[in-house]
Amino acid sequence: MRYLYQVRESRQTIRDVAEAVMRRVVGNRLGSDVLTVGRVAVSTEVKVEMQKILSAYETGVRLVTVELQDVTPPDTVKPAFNEVNEARQDRERTINQAQEQANREIPKARGEATRTVTEAEGYAVERVNRANGEATRFTAILAQYLLAPEVTRRRLYLESMGDILPQAKALYIVDSDQKSLLPLLRFDSPQLPAQSRTAGGQP
Repeated sequence: MRYLYQVRESRQTIRDVAEAVMRRVVGNRLGSDVLTVGRVAVSTEVKVEMQKILSAYETGVRLVTVELQDVTPPDTVKPAFNEVNEARQDRERTINQAQEQANREIPKARGEATRTVTEAEGYAVERVNRANGEATRFTAILAQYLLAPEVTRRRLYLESMGDILPQAKALYIVDSDQKSLLPLLRFDSPQLPAQSRTAGGQP
């Protein structure tokens, strides 16, 4: 009944209210938001504000929904709006590329870090085991040395010579009365040194 008798030109009244509320709501927002992500929020706010006004006018109208069907910028601002959209798309594309790169690089860096830590832990275990082995060996040698010093000393000397001599190419004797080194034996030559050939007095 109110729709029929309370307000004259109800359809035009609803249209005028809708236009006034829409202009105010849209004017308080960024144009790019209204044309893109803010359309649902604009529709909801316009519906609430229109219902308040229509109820105050006792129009007998209850709004079910308000939908922005065709939202286009004015021709005068279309170039600027397109630039804004392109800039937003470039920003989103750059963010996505950076996120993709981060998704690739972060696991790779974590893997490298895990591998480095694992190698360091393995190296530490190896060094500790080697040090423990050397300490055990030294303790065993010390125990033998305390039991038989002379025998142990001679054995260590022979073992050292056995490690050194295979790597030597020549053996020299240093005589304090001589001005130069005297080769005693050359391991890399099948011939005897000159001193050995002349030891019996033969030329």
